[in-house]
Amino acid sequence: MDRFLTADDLAKTLRQDVREGLTGTPKTLPPKWFYDERGSALFEEITRLEEYYPTRREREILAARAPEIAAVTRARTLLELGAGSGEKTRLLLDALAGTLRSYVPVDVSGDFLEEAAAGIAADHPDLAVRAVVADYEQHLHLLPAGERRLIAFLGGTIGNMPPAARIGFLGGLRATMGEGDFLLLGADLVKDTGRLVRAYDDADGVTAEFNRNVLRVINRDLGADFDPSAFEHVARWDAAEEWIEMVLRSTRDQRVHVAGLDLEVAFAAGEEMRTEISSKFRRERMEAELGASGLDLVAFWTDEAGDFSLTLARPALD
Repeated sequence: MDRFLTADDLAKTLRQDVREGLTGTPKTLPPKWFYDERGSALFEEITRLEEYYPTRREREILAARAPEIAAVTRARTLLELGAGSGEKTRLLLDALAGTLRSYVPVDVSGDFLEEAAAGIAADHPDLAVRAVVADYEQHLHLLPAGERRLIAFLGGTIGNMPPAARIGFLGGLRATMGEGDFLLLGADLVKDTGRLVRAYDDADGVTAEFNRNVLRVINRDLGADFDPSAFEHVARWDAAEEWIEMVLRSTRDQRVHVAGLDLEVAFAAGEEMRTEISSKFRRERMEAELGASGLDLVAFWTDEAGDFSLTLARPALD
């Protein structure tokens, strides 16, 4: 396992993100801080909810298209950004068995990554598994090179970045890619507003707890005294931006002390703090953003219902 991100690095980034977010106007917190052990468990529960379709739909596309992806890319290295449990990845690993020599999962959580990588290594004894603890937004240039890489960025996570940051990220990724490399990108699609909102505001309140978990992370790691019950979970569709926005809305006037930052923060009743955006795409937008990043769209697949997409892209020819 390679480590480009230590616990001290994470702690420093958390302090910086929380200070900037809580002193900004409007207040914001990055969604990556949802995912401590409890947050990761909550998200796994979300993926099993009836309202939350993306995980099922992406798996459906992978099951149908993995052989085609393998035939086009003939990848020898599979590098997965934000690998998580690697459950969907196994569909790619099986399809690529004829050419694949190494698997490189990348994630910020070393313990979780080590466990998932060990499981895949045990099931694929002929595969070299090289796990990398890194923040893919900061460490793209440090990630291992390899012959004919397929870089997988699944789950719709690309939608958590605003458009300018997204194009910058994809451009940075393009700069690391060789002529024989491909990018496999999972992205959610624009659809009925009601379905979109329900996917982020389920009837059982699991997503609400997931959203509030960021406050518990700050309480534990930075000695804050947030009362999570004093914040209401809100998910809404922004038609102009074509994204879902998740916020925490203060239910009363309150003050929060963050001891680790020596920071006092006031919230007015009804004040909102944004914790996530999740952009939804159309094929034309995806192709345009890839083009602006120096990438050519090779294939664009959806599930049978047209809910989710997988895009295969490669470096544009100069």
